[in-house]
Amino acid sequence: MFAVTEHVSRSPGHTTFYLACGAPKAPLIVFAHGWPELGHSWRHQLPCFAALGFRCIAPDMRGYGRSTIHPDHADYAVERSVEDMLQLIDALGYERAVWVGHDWGSPVVWSLASHHPERCHGIANLCVPYIAKGFSIENLLPLIDRTLYPEGEYPWGQWEYMRFYQDRFDAARSAFEANVENTVKALFRAGNPSARGKPSRTALVYRDGGWFGGTGQAPDLPRDASVLSPEDLCVYAAALQRTGFFGPDSWYKNHARNAAYAARSVKDGKLDLPVLFLHAAHDFTCDTVGSRLAEPMRRDCTDLTEMTVESGHWMAQERPVAVNAALATWLARRLPKVWPA
Repeated sequence: MFAVTEHVSRSPGHTTFYLACGAPKAPLIVFAHGWPELGHSWRHQLPCFAALGFRCIAPDMRGYGRSTIHPDHADYAVERSVEDMLQLIDALGYERAVWVGHDWGSPVVWSLASHHPERCHGIANLCVPYIAKGFSIENLLPLIDRTLYPEGEYPWGQWEYMRFYQDRFDAARSAFEANVENTVKALFRAGNPSARGKPSRTALVYRDGGWFGGTGQAPDLPRDASVLSPEDLCVYAAALQRTGFFGPDSWYKNHARNAAYAARSVKDGKLDLPVLFLHAAHDFTCDTVGSRLAEPMRRDCTDLTEMTVESGHWMAQERPVAVNAALATWLARRLPKVWPA
């Protein structure tokens, strides 16, 4: 059994804190988390894939945890995080990796594949599908299910919360920071199958004047034990209390920059390398099961494997056994040469 260890990698403009597990110099898997998470979000994956013979790395992405908190919104464009990840594996002495992403980590991983395919054995992403033109609000609007989100009532559909970040960034940030422990408990919750066919709570943020019904802070809900242990809650709350939400929320302030970066992809954004996408059956914001959101990915990935996990958005934490089984199956089938001897 390999222990999970803590490390720091420094480059001239950025410091990356990361968790590591597995034999040094074994084939590398890098796990990129999303909003508002940490490398800790991959705690169920690191020892599993280390035991299978991989070297597993889970960084705190920029703006999070013990990695650098940069001062400007533009510092959180996807291109900057792609650079961080390449510098990280360079420092580790690797030419290529298997990359796995979730939430905002997914656009980073998609971008690694579309701009630097030579640095990727293959990629896997959870919940957030590939959009070759860039994961920006303008490219999401045409894919909204207008039967559920009539344009007159929900012009930005389930992406209304992104509009709120654009117009009222400080209000969004302050609601999360008002009581960070309650914020974590309110956000990290298992998927609810009965919510299908109803507007996502993210579609109501702008209309309500903010997150949490516009109350200005998260309600005091019971911790969802199917997603977080008491220790996990402490890890997230302590990190976010220390860093605040400027960095995490700034990832949403770069739609134009991210689209411009995507326009510079090689092969016009077509991906030929092995790709795994895991659909979350009960994720009703990134709804890839009941809407057209996954269609661009199917068009632009020539070696795509799709699987569905019966979970909500926090898939790797809510259904770790299913996620690990899907990743291991795909690795064995599509990347046998990377699988440790």
